[in-house]
Amino acid sequence: MSQLGSMKLSKEEVLHIAPTVGRSSVFGFLVGILPGAGATIASFLAYGLERNLASVKERLKFGKGALRGLAAPESANNAASTGSFVPLLTLGIPGSGTTAIMLGALIAYGIQPGPRLFIDNPDVFWSVIISMYFGNLVLLILNLPLIPYISRLLVIPRPILIPLILFFSITGVYLVSFNSFDIHMMAIITLIAIFLKLLSFPMAPMLLGFILGGLMETNLSRALIISDGSMAFLWERPLTLAIMIIAALMLFMTPLIELMKKFRSDRGVEESVGEGEG
Repeated sequence: MSQLGSMKLSKEEVLHIAPTVGRSSVFGFLVGILPGAGATIASFLAYGLERNLASVKERLKFGKGALRGLAAPESANNAASTGSFVPLLTLGIPGSGTTAIMLGALIAYGIQPGPRLFIDNPDVFWSVIISMYFGNLVLLILNLPLIPYISRLLVIPRPILIPLILFFSITGVYLVSFNSFDIHMMAIITLIAIFLKLLSFPMAPMLLGFILGGLMETNLSRALIISDGSMAFLWERPLTLAIMIIAALMLFMTPLIELMKKFRSDRGVEESVGEGEG
């Protein structure tokens, strides 16, 4: 069994990941505010964003223990967990699976989260806010001494780890609906994912599309029904127009950056060739 190295970060490593932690925390909080998004989506998006911002040389280290690749999803995950309370407390809409359970618990006690929560039950609202500070303090006290022991999971041999993952995955899929068809569907999706992985396709966008695709289709149908089938609501309202512009920029940002890098490298080669001939 291989041995793990030190879990401590040097001063240089802390300074190296500090911008990543800041960016991913803000990004994760904003994603966590979105109803139904949750920490998982925030982690994948933050990882993809940080990978796109990394240099070509550093990008090759992602997936192999790069510090920025580790810091980005963890920072976004923690920030999104806090951000998911915003739609719960202000609108009464759960921002994640955990806040959905909390919503049910609050309703069971006769407390209705929403705009009037600040007025009708200010003690509950501020208790939740204060509990976040205490929760983070308790996590800090528990996690720091437990990190060396939790990290031992990384050295579990794959012949043991993979069967356990398969067992819990199959059991979890079956227990959702008690239908064997879901297990067959999982096997088909797994084979497709393996094929795409062999072709170097990233898995995170596929997973996000699978999670968000149904929600997007449902809400788009609702919006079209409300607008009598017109798509004008996408650009008539400032908020939806801003979201569409941001989505378009995110979609074309990576190829534009790659084109700019290629243009600069080609220009640099031409200049060096011209200086050599001169």
